[in-house]
Amino acid sequence: MKEIKGTWTVNSSVQMTCQEYPLPGADGEVRFARAWTLQQDVRGVVGIVHGLGEHSGRYQDVAEFFGRNRYAVVALDLVGHGRSGGPRGHASDYALLLDDVGVLVGELQQRGDGHLPRFLYGHSLGGNLVLNYALRCRPQVAGLIVTSPLLRPAVQLPWWKLLLGHALNRCWPRVTFDAGIDPTDLSHDPQAVQRYRDDPLVHRRVSARLGVQMLAAGLWAYRHAEELNVPTLLMHGAADRITSAEASREFAARAGSICSLKIWPDRCHELHWESNRAEVLDFVLNWLNRSMIETL
Repeated sequence: MKEIKGTWTVNSSVQMTCQEYPLPGADGEVRFARAWTLQQDVRGVVGIVHGLGEHSGRYQDVAEFFGRNRYAVVALDLVGHGRSGGPRGHASDYALLLDDVGVLVGELQQRGDGHLPRFLYGHSLGGNLVLNYALRCRPQVAGLIVTSPLLRPAVQLPWWKLLLGHALNRCWPRVTFDAGIDPTDLSHDPQAVQRYRDDPLVHRRVSARLGVQMLAAGLWAYRHAEELNVPTLLMHGAADRITSAEASREFAARAGSICSLKIWPDRCHELHWESNRAEVLDFVLNWLNRSMIETL
C-alpha cells in the first residue's frame, strides 16, 4: 500500500506529491522508495541513486528543484541503507545493488507512463552504480547525471588495508568497518555538514564485501568507459577528498564526446549540498533541458 506523505506547491503553478512506499528487493528484503510526482505538464522523470551511508530522503531539496522545473523524481534506499532492509553498509553481492538500480529504472518506466524521457542521477557510490548499470545493462534511458562517482578513492588506500579487505571478503564478508568519511569533507556549508551529522538514517559503515566489490566495480567502469553509449553529465569537485576527481577526468577522456565533464573548482564531495548548490543544480537543469531537446 502506497502511503502519501504530503502535497505542496513548489512554485505558483506546480504542485508536487511525495509518496513513500515499499518495493521488493531481489534478496527478499524490502526496499524503501520515495516518489515526488507532479500534477501536470511533466517533462521527464529522474531516478536518484544515493551514496554510501546515506539515503533517498537527503535528496528532498534536489527533488523539489527538479519539481519546480517539471521533472518528477523517484529514489530508493539501497539495500543496507536508510529504511531498506539488510545489515547497515553491506550487500551480499554487488549485483544486488545493480538489481536495486534496475528496480528504480522500472519505477521510472511506470511513473513516466512508458513515454516520458528517463534519466538516472547517481552520486558517489550511486555514481559508481549508475555508470556500471549503464555499461553492463544498457538501459533505455535518455541520459545519466553522475556526481563525484567512486571510480577510485581520492587517496590511494594502503596495501595492507587492501590485503586485509580481500582476506575478510573471503572469510568474513559481513564484517563492517567505519567508512572513514569526515563530514567536513562533504561541503563548505556548515549547516549542510550538521544536517548530515544529525540525520538518524545516515550511517558510516561499510562491509568487507561491499568495500572490495565497489572498488573493483569502479575500476571496471573506468576500463570500459569507451563502451558508454548514453549521454552523460559527469561532475566532480576539484577539492573532493573522498573520491577522485582525476579519475572522473580520465573516465570522461576515455568515454569521448558522449560524456560531458564539469569540474567545479574548490568544491567538495556533495555538490548538491555545496555552498553554490543553486549554481550546480542550474547547470544540471540546463544539461537536462538540452538533452530533452535532442531526444525530440
